[in-house]
Amino acid sequence: MTPPPTPAWNPGDAPDESELSRIAAGLGLDIEAEHLAEYRVLIEQGLSGYSRLDQLSPLPQPVRNHDRDPGHPPAPEENPHNGWAWRCSIKGAPEGPLAGKRVAVKDNISVAGVPMMNGSSIMRGFVPHEDATVVTRLLNAGAEITGKTAVTAFCADSAGLTGLDPQPSNPYDPTRLPGASSSGNAIVIVTGQADMAVGGDQGGSIRLPAAWSGCVGLKPTYGLVPYTGAFPLERTLDHIGPMAASTADCAAMLEVMVGADGLDPRQQLDLAIGSYTGMLDEDLHGLRVGVLREGFGIPGVSEPDVDAAVLDAAETLARGGADVVEVSVPLHSDGLTVWSAIAFQGATELLTRGDAAGANWNGHFDLDLADFYRRARSDHAAELSPTVVFTILLGTYLTERYGHHYYVKAQRLARELGRQYATALETVDVLLLPTAGLKAVERRTDNSIAQLVAQALCNMHNTAPFDATGNPALSVPCGFSAGLPIGVMLVGRRYDDETVLRAGHAYEMLRGPLAVRPPKVAERR
Repeated sequence: MTPPPTPAWNPGDAPDESELSRIAAGLGLDIEAEHLAEYRVLIEQGLSGYSRLDQLSPLPQPVRNHDRDPGHPPAPEENPHNGWAWRCSIKGAPEGPLAGKRVAVKDNISVAGVPMMNGSSIMRGFVPHEDATVVTRLLNAGAEITGKTAVTAFCADSAGLTGLDPQPSNPYDPTRLPGASSSGNAIVIVTGQADMAVGGDQGGSIRLPAAWSGCVGLKPTYGLVPYTGAFPLERTLDHIGPMAASTADCAAMLEVMVGADGLDPRQQLDLAIGSYTGMLDEDLHGLRVGVLREGFGIPGVSEPDVDAAVLDAAETLARGGADVVEVSVPLHSDGLTVWSAIAFQGATELLTRGDAAGANWNGHFDLDLADFYRRARSDHAAELSPTVVFTILLGTYLTERYGHHYYVKAQRLARELGRQYATALETVDVLLLPTAGLKAVERRTDNSIAQLVAQALCNMHNTAPFDATGNPALSVPCGFSAGLPIGVMLVGRRYDDETVLRAGHAYEMLRGPLAVRPPKVAERR
C-alpha cells in the first residue's frame, strides 16, 4: 500500500454554500440562504491562515540509536507459533540494567524505521519516524529490540482471532487461541525467542495472553508508564506494561519504563516512582491477601478447574505466611458492563472521528500516524475486522441515539468501582482472583460474525474492570489443567505496583517450577 499524500490546504478548498447547507443540516441547523452566504465569507477568512500552517513543521522527537537494522518480515521457519510480525535488531546502550536482554515490542508501539501495522492490513505501508517513549527508555537501558510482535486487529480482540495471517497460536496447544491482544509477546517469551516484551492493555491485553499462553504480565497503574508513541484505543483505558517469564524481569522492565515524559496527559507530572526490584521479597509475613468473591463462579464463564487452581494459589500464599481472607466488591460483577460503555463509545470517537489523534488534550500528536490512518481507513474500510466494525457501529449508534449519556454514566460508575476496590484494599494489600475465568479456547474456523465477536471478547470479565479503574494488576501462571496454563491475578492500590510485584514474586518462589513447560525453540537469526 502506498502511503497517502500529506494534505495541503489551498483557497479552492473553502466550502461553497451548498456544502455548508449540507453540514448545517447534519448538525440540525436551519440556516437561511442569506446567512449561509455570510457564514461562507467568515469561514473563508477563518481558513486563510491554514496555508501558513502548511509552511510550518513541528520539530520531530529525537531518535537515538541511529545504527539500526530495519529488519524484515519473519520467514515461517523463524516464526514458530507466529508470534512475530517483524524481525529487526536495534541495539541499545552498551551498558545498563537491561544490557543483553532481547526485548520484543508489540506492533501497536512505534519503533522508528520499522513498520507498524497494528494487526490490520489497512495500516500496511506505515513506518513511524519516531520511537515511543518506552522504546527510547528500553534502548537507553541497554536492551536490544529484536522485533515487533503480532497483535489482533487494532487490539480490539482479547482472545486472538482477528489479526493478520499467519495467525498466532497458543504455544501449549496450536489448536487453541493464545489470548490477546499482546498475543505475540506471550508467544515469543514462553518459547524463548525473547527475554522480555512491552505490551499494551486496554481491557486485559497484557494479562489475558499472559494467562492463556503462560507468562507473567503486568498492567501498571494508569499513567505510570507513558503511552506516548503507541496507537491509542481509548485514552482513559490505555496502558503500557511489561511481559516476561518472571515477575522479577517485569519489575526490572517497569523500573526502566516508568515516569512522566511531559508528553502524555494520562500521567501526573509528580509521579512517585517505586523501587520495584528493590521491593521484591520472598517473605510474605504481614502481607494481607483478599480473595475477591465476585471474581469466581461467574455464570457461563468460570470453569471449576480454573477457580480451583487460583484458590490453591491463595492457599500457597497462606502457607508462605500471608494473611488470606475473602473480600467482596459487589460492583465488580458489573465491571465489564461499565468498561464496555466506556470502550465502545470512546474508541469509536477516537478511531472514526479523531483519526487516532482526537482533540481536547495537550499530549504529543503523531502527525504522520493521523494523516496515514485517516486516508487508510477511508480507502480501505472494507478491510476492518468484525470486532472493529462491531465497536464503531455500536459506538456510533449510541452517540446518535443517546448522545454521551451512557459514556458519562459509565465513567462515573468506574469511579465508584474504583472507590469500592479502594475500600477493600484498606483491609488487604492485594486482591486475588482468576485472570480469566476460563482456559484458552479452541480456535473456531466456522464462525459467523456473531460467533467470532463473542469468542473474541469472551474472557475479559475479571481484567477489564481494572482498566476502567486504573489499579495495577499482575497475572502470574499458577498451574495447568488439561495441559493449558492458568493465571492468577493480583491487584493492588493505585501507585502501589511494588506491593503487587512483591506478592507475585513471593508466590513464584513458593510455587516453584511449573510442571508443564512448552518446548523452547532455537533462535534463527
